[in-house]
Amino acid sequence: MNATTYTARAHTNIALIKYWGKKDEDLILPMNSSLSLTLDHFYTETSVTFDEKLSDDLFFLDNQKQDVSNVSTFLDIVRKKANIQSKAQVYSTNYVPSTAGLASSASAYAALALAASKAAGLELDKPSLSRLARRGSGSACRSIYGGLVEWQAGFDDETSFAYPIKMPNNFEICMIALIISTNHKKISSRMGMKRVVETSPYYSNWVESSKKDLLAIKKALAENDFKTFGEISEENAMKMHALNMSAHPHFSYLEPDSIKAMKIVEGLRLQGISCYYTLDAGPNVKVICLKKDVSSIVNIFSNSFGHEKVLVASSGPAAHLI
Repeated sequence: MNATTYTARAHTNIALIKYWGKKDEDLILPMNSSLSLTLDHFYTETSVTFDEKLSDDLFFLDNQKQDVSNVSTFLDIVRKKANIQSKAQVYSTNYVPSTAGLASSASAYAALALAASKAAGLELDKPSLSRLARRGSGSACRSIYGGLVEWQAGFDDETSFAYPIKMPNNFEICMIALIISTNHKKISSRMGMKRVVETSPYYSNWVESSKKDLLAIKKALAENDFKTFGEISEENAMKMHALNMSAHPHFSYLEPDSIKAMKIVEGLRLQGISCYYTLDAGPNVKVICLKKDVSSIVNIFSNSFGHEKVLVASSGPAAHLI
């Protein structure tokens, strides 16, 4: 095949109804469906070239050569779908801190799925692309789309994929990310959720509770009820982090400044500002709010943590070629 390079950009997404646990480790099938918001501020750009002259896959992240094993495993899936043997050269740049709870793996594998499939000669529709991205990182299936996205858990490879959810026209959601830490996590998301599934006595309750949360948050969307939408998002995140503390051995991604930020959000609500927090597998706090309240919230967080640690994001676009 001709060595053609394709470059894709995909944006991170932050789950509002969390995915936390797999029922199939190989296919990355989740225990429960989830819902997320794709963000415009954080993204990954990835270029892929399949070249018959290469003897091995090569992977460069932020201009540094990396271990290629995980990328090669993913590329093997692409090669099998395209019926090709060529090795690939992958160049990726992350415009989001890696492994710090800001869903860098979601944007990374969504961008890789789009660029690699095109470079391999595949023309995948959005559901098929979502299924492919899921094989690299579960949450990546949601970053194929922009805006609000639901990942239906499904029960096998064909039925587990994401699709967009309509957002009300005047539902101008923004997300303010407070960067507590950009250090690598001691416990990866994969390791953490596996431990929780295997050892938390409350895990089955989490699955059932999350199913109810998903139905409730979609109802709040349909009714243009931002208050209920935010409350459900915040409570779902706290239930996920409570699971971590109920695992054996227990663990937590929260740091003292995470708690401080959460208390500030709770204080803002007492002042009449409608805002809610969520956290993924990391210490960084994301504040869900409406566009009209962004400047007030940013000023308060900047005074407490420093302006450079406060980032504002809005609803982001779908993965696309550049």
